[in-house]
Formats: sequence, C-alpha cells, structure tokens
Amino acid sequence: MVIGFLKDGRSNIAPVVPNNIPKLKALFDSIMVESGLAKGAFFDDNDFADTVIASREEILKKADLIVQISPDLSDDQYASTKEGAIFLGQYAPFTDENITSGLQAKGLNVFSMDMIPRTSLAQSMDVLSSMASIAGYQAVLSSLNLLPRYAPMMITAAGSIKPSKVLILGAGVAGLQAIATARRMGAVVEVFDTRAAVKEEVQSLGAKFVEVEGATDDKDAGGYAVEQTEEYKKRQAALIQEKSKGADVVITTAQLRGRPAPTLITEDTVKNMKPGSVIVDLAASTGGNCAVTKNDEIISCHGVTIIGDSNLPNLMPQDASTLYSNNILNFLKHIVRDGAIDLNSEDEILSKSLISKKL
Repeated sequence: MVIGFLKDGRSNIAPVVPNNIPKLKALFDSIMVESGLAKGAFFDDNDFADTVIASREEILKKADLIVQISPDLSDDQYASTKEGAIFLGQYAPFTDENITSGLQAKGLNVFSMDMIPRTSLAQSMDVLSSMASIAGYQAVLSSLNLLPRYAPMMITAAGSIKPSKVLILGAGVAGLQAIATARRMGAVVEVFDTRAAVKEEVQSLGAKFVEVEGATDDKDAGGYAVEQTEEYKKRQAALIQEKSKGADVVITTAQLRGRPAPTLITEDTVKNMKPGSVIVDLAASTGGNCAVTKNDEIISCHGVTIIGDSNLPNLMPQDASTLYSNNILNFLKHIVRDGAIDLNSEDEILSKSLISKKL
C-alpha cells in the first residue's frame, strides 16, 4: 500500500515530518512526498530518507492514500487519481454543507481530520486542539509585540511600571494556552467563558475567572461554545465591555461550529478601550468576535490595534508541522489494519471522520 503526502498551498505547515517516516514505514509499503512539501517548515527534500520524492501528478496516480492538510485539488486532479484512492485532510464540511455532497458525487472515500470526535481515545489525533494550542501561544506573543507597554511589572531606577492586564474570552485549548503564556510573561490575566466547568482550570493557571450566571448547558457540545439566550447575551456584553475598558490586551477565541462566530466586542467597546491596546481575534475566519475585525489583516480602530488572524500556527511552522504530523500518524495507526484502510462504520472515530464513502 502506498501513501502520498501533498503540499499545503495555504500555509507553511506540512502533514509529515522526517522523524515520522520510520513509523510510517511500519504501516505502508511505500511513502511518496511531493517535492518541496516541507520547505516552509525548514525541512529539505533530502531530509525525507526512505521516501519517494515525486510530483503531485505522480502521487495522485500511484498513491492508495493521499494526505493534504488543506485540499486544493481540481476536479481533473481528482479524476486522475488511482482507482479507489482514499483522501485525508481538513475538508471543514461543517463550514459548507455542499462539501460532503460534492465529494460523494465524485465517488470518493474521504476522511476529514477536523471531524474527529473530541474524545479521550481520539485526543492524540485532534489536529484542531494541536493547532489551537499554538494559536493561543502565538496570540499572546503577537499582541505583546504590538503593545506599547510592558507585560510584567517593572521596578526601575526611573520608576515603577504596572503589569499589563490581559482579558481572554474563551477558555478552550487556545484560551488556556494563552492564559499560561500571558502569565509566564508577567501579565495579570482575567478570563471569561460561558462554561463554568473550566473555572477551576483557569484558576489553576493563575488567572481570575469572570463568570456570568445563567449560561446554557454545553456538556454535549464537544468542547465548542453553544448559542446563549438573549438575556444572557446582554449581561455578557455589559461585563465584557466593563472588563475591556481596563484591558491592555484582549484575546478572543469563541467559535460556534458550523455558524458565524458570536460578536463579543462591539465597536462601542473598542472606542472605550485604552489607546494603544491590542485585540487578537482568533475567530476572524468565521466572522470574528470583534465587530470591526478584518480577516487576515491588522488594522487600527479608535486607537486600538486589531489582529484578525485565524492561522497563527503558520507563524510557527516547524513545531506546528511536527504536531500535525503526529496527529496524522496516530490517526493512520488507528485506521490501518493488516495492511489495509479500515472503513468500519461502527468505530466512532472512523464513522465521524469519514465524510464521503464510495458506494
């Protein structure tokens, strides 16, 4: 059985790194790597020993399993693939209901890494969590790089400087990493989340948990935020505006799966923030948590710098590639049985990630 890895045209992150090639050899007879696959992550083709460096066209014709992080194949390229080939990538079917039907119409077997359930068994395969952790870390570094103030308290001969205040909206994987990073940098951190269950974890990292009573139960949401009542939203908005006024940095991470991100920071809130403050909106690609965010842009509005970037892991491509490659490897270990790909629909990980099956 042959596995082929294709370049990602949207980022510098690679789906496989050299260290994982020996482990993949235990699962596959041959490993094909598209030329220049990991150049953006500072790996050279020569680093991929015991693999076949090939063109995209060769891989599509010969590989039984084709891996690409952000699929960008044309209809002609899909048509030129080996009969029965299986595809693995991040297809994001929850953002476009036509993706799955389109793949099924092509008669393709497709696994989507972003549909893997967030269960204990699947943790080692969870690419969304891996990338969110990097995004949370990078969000703090990016914000402090643009903040015209110190993060920690500084006592100097010229006088004392108060520590910066960081407000983090959402204590999921990205939010928790942002808390830990901001605390290491010496900032005072406050955290808001609709999920009361994360309060203890937030406090264990040295941050203050800001709670709004009356949140909708989210225990079955798989780690995602859920839609809240209008009454709750009003109380939430008032508290966020109050806390944002005193914040030097606000990092937003709230997303609703398959729907636009909730607006948590209005333009009025931005107007009332301290000049020079920074907002990092990690939900920019799905509309943003800040009303004035522009996706993939850094803008200034009412004296506040707003970073609209949902792809911060791309700023740390080597470690991002290593983690992503590990997620892919762990998934492959789960689905490859006796030298073949298992399409068993009774397995929860397989059934939820298999978004298209050839009939």
